[in-house]
Amino acid sequence: MKKSLLSLSIATFALGIAEFGMMGVLGDVVSGLGVSVTEAGHLISAYSLGVAVGAPLLIVFRRLPLKRLMLILGAVIFLGNLMAAISVGFRMLLVARFVSGLPHGAFFGAGAIVCSRLANKGEGARAVAVMVGGMTVANLGGVPFVTFFSNLWNWRFAFAVVALVGMLAFGAMAMWLPRMAPLPDSGLKGQFRFLRLRAPWLIYAGVFFGQASVYCWFSYVDPIMTEVTGFSSGAMTWVMMLAGAGMVGGNAFSGKLADRYGAARVSGTIALLLVAVMTGVYFSAHVKVLSLMLMTLATAGLFGIGGPLQYLIVRYAKGGEMLGGAGIQIAFNVSNAVSATVGGAAIHAGFGLASPALIGVPFAAIGAAALFLLDRAEKDPLVA
Repeated sequence: MKKSLLSLSIATFALGIAEFGMMGVLGDVVSGLGVSVTEAGHLISAYSLGVAVGAPLLIVFRRLPLKRLMLILGAVIFLGNLMAAISVGFRMLLVARFVSGLPHGAFFGAGAIVCSRLANKGEGARAVAVMVGGMTVANLGGVPFVTFFSNLWNWRFAFAVVALVGMLAFGAMAMWLPRMAPLPDSGLKGQFRFLRLRAPWLIYAGVFFGQASVYCWFSYVDPIMTEVTGFSSGAMTWVMMLAGAGMVGGNAFSGKLADRYGAARVSGTIALLLVAVMTGVYFSAHVKVLSLMLMTLATAGLFGIGGPLQYLIVRYAKGGEMLGGAGIQIAFNVSNAVSATVGGAAIHAGFGLASPALIGVPFAAIGAAALFLLDRAEKDPLVA
């Protein structure tokens, strides 16, 4: 593995803990700062808002050399989480969470371009998979680690760890990333010109609906696994680590396949397979072994879809590559929010705790249709 790509994966490891670790320490924040669960939930929303705001800001920095841009984003990862770790009150923590989210989408957007320049010929999707791999490893080991010790000591520990990893990422990128010229400046209007084509919208649809197919159910995996499948609360640490292992495997496997068979085709096939997987998740919700197997396949599909598309968007966003790449993360975060709401509505309507898995089936079908349409139309000059 190239050290330059490893430096990017260290940064996404930090971003993964920053994004998903909040769920594990939410209760500790509630008791530590004396706020309600509803108020504490705003800390998750603040991060997502930072992602949505920070991604388009790449336009402002489009003329910077790529290495300098990545270092700036790495510095914000460090500073935002350091601010969270030393927060003296809820409002300061809320602002810190917003700041921490600012570099998230921007990092993946710019990072996809950096990966395309660093990759060996024919291995672009695999290079992006290495970068995204940091986030999957965060879900496998980083999030359980900070959750355990934060619950044992203090919620600030989680953010201190992210700040430390962010500092390591900054140092690694400073040492290992080569100097890279900035992208050709296509002007402000030129940044948005790629949105006139069909391909970017098909890619965003694939991300939105593909991710939603799993997140409808995965947003409620804790109560489903404990109250329906029958696992104890103590076993959920290992259940979530298994889910993280699926993310790691799915991301790495799809990256290799995408370079060989095409990103749209591979992501579309995975989305189509999720139609069967999510159906199985619903009907086997009471069977422990099957639930674990299908959960692992579902989380593998979750990252198996997104990684290749993060690479593919660079091809179809000429003149606005950074904005195009950042748009993937916006679609991802909006998908998470919408799918959690839809899944929650199904439960609230009385369809049962396992019902969000069945709600995810049509989402997977729509995502697969969009991606197969893209794969079929890739030779169309109006698409490329």
